[in-house]
Amino acid sequence: MTSRRRWILVAALLAPAVVLPLWVPLYDREDPTLLGFPFYYWFQFLLIVVAVALTVPAYVLAKGVDRAERVAHGLPPQPDGTGAHRDESRR
Repeated sequence: MTSRRRWILVAALLAPAVVLPLWVPLYDREDPTLLGFPFYYWFQFLLIVVAVALTVPAYVLAKGVDRAERVAHGLPPQPDGTGAHRDESRR
């Protein structure tokens, strides 16, 4: 799988966590209730769990893609935090 396809997969994993909370008509109702809580409230809590469940694999995948792209460009797999590679490219 190419790095571009992996980035698309990362975006696809993150999209529901962004789109679903913004899609208000989806959860703008009271029924069905769960343990006395209207649908609106428990759906919001469910969205938190879904967002976490999608963000974790997206993070792991993005970290791997970033590492592979850094190595492909001749950089160390992890940035050292000093910005030394920027100074070398300006000379």
